[in-house]
Amino acid sequence: MTNPFQSRLTRRTMLGAALGLSAAAVAGCSPAQQDSAPSGGGSGESVTLSVRTWDEQLEAAYKDSFAEFSKKNPGVSVKTTLVPYDEYFTKLRTDVTGGNADDIFLMNGSYIQPYIESGNLIEIDDQFSAEKGEWIQPAVEQYSRDGKLWGVPQLTDGGIAMYYNADLLDKAGIKPEDLADLTWAPGGGAGDTFLPIAKKLTIDSAGKTADQDGFDGKKPKQWGYSAAQDLQGIYYNFLGSAGGQFQTEDGTFVFDSPEGQQAFGYIIDLINKWRVSPAASNTNDNGDFTRDQFLQGKIALFQSGIYNLKNVNDGAKFKWGIAPMPAGPKGRISVVNNVVVAGNKDSKNADATIKLLKWMGSVEGGNFIGKAGAALPAIKGAQKSFADFWAAKDVDPAQFAEQGRGESIAAPSGANYGAAFTAWKPIFDEMFLGRTPVDKGLTKAQEAANKGMKG
Repeated sequence: MTNPFQSRLTRRTMLGAALGLSAAAVAGCSPAQQDSAPSGGGSGESVTLSVRTWDEQLEAAYKDSFAEFSKKNPGVSVKTTLVPYDEYFTKLRTDVTGGNADDIFLMNGSYIQPYIESGNLIEIDDQFSAEKGEWIQPAVEQYSRDGKLWGVPQLTDGGIAMYYNADLLDKAGIKPEDLADLTWAPGGGAGDTFLPIAKKLTIDSAGKTADQDGFDGKKPKQWGYSAAQDLQGIYYNFLGSAGGQFQTEDGTFVFDSPEGQQAFGYIIDLINKWRVSPAASNTNDNGDFTRDQFLQGKIALFQSGIYNLKNVNDGAKFKWGIAPMPAGPKGRISVVNNVVVAGNKDSKNADATIKLLKWMGSVEGGNFIGKAGAALPAIKGAQKSFADFWAAKDVDPAQFAEQGRGESIAAPSGANYGAAFTAWKPIFDEMFLGRTPVDKGLTKAQEAANKGMKG
């Protein structure tokens, strides 16, 4: 068996436990009117359904899936609509309220509660008994409220890990196995083995590394790490690894804590003090900046999830691999999340919508996602197609599986989560830019978030 931290000399990282993945992924789309307006989808009627997503790769897999669905269901065609993730949930709320939403839409756990409370969704009830046995339990639990399920599981991420550029590691004299057990410590103090690596991998325009005298972090040529205001990829994991929480079970935000100050302080120091990550002016409003810089060979360590696996595989022109994210004072604790598709209760084609939801929740339907390599299906029987896709490319996503089986910090949620996020985001922006001290920023952001959650 190959060493999982072996340099990816043949674009390989070892394949073995991909089927053990059991956590979540992410994606988005735009509003769509019905192409035709029959009332139900019964025999002899021509029906066009619309499915909304936010992820281009998932959309491509869906198009193949829906073509097969239409073959099996003559008279029912399906179109997709795509909305960028940054706009997705704002547009969805507007479209649902205005009666212009798609028949089916991709849904993130952070935003589903208002749609449940408003009666906008189709309950996933006993009609789906034949499919439910194949759905991973964490996804079912995440989208259940009071014993009722409100979405059909689609995607699941394992935990978060680090993609590495093996060429940049080699130039710095660092071996992939050196990344196996990195730890971070508050303030970069005793026991911190991650910061020295990040410094060694950061280079200014004069060729000096961040651990050398005379290094000028304001003139970067290459960054060691991808620290940014990235909830899923970065700061949730540091907070969990510090032993902190973002929310309590009742939805109250509690990130303003000693652990929160340690976690956010460390991340922001990576950006503004040590200069081993891009400036927040580049990343606060561009969630793809660090990924794109990694693909351009300008970031050595890119911390992210399985949702970026295909992007990295398709876009990287260098040898790369996957290593664990650094562990904190309480170990290596990652956020986990699952994604479902929800049925629109006001669909004009209710019967056909149910048929399509059942197809999307079946092993046959889920195989189209897996065999495209776009995301790990949350349908157990379809996960083999994902593993087979990556095995054929000599790529192993097992590191995400291993992290996903460990201790986790729950993804954010709440009836007014969107309003809470809107309230805390500008405060976080200033904090990551270094203009607001972390202690004051967290206090202000938490107060704003809890006020926003109350509506």
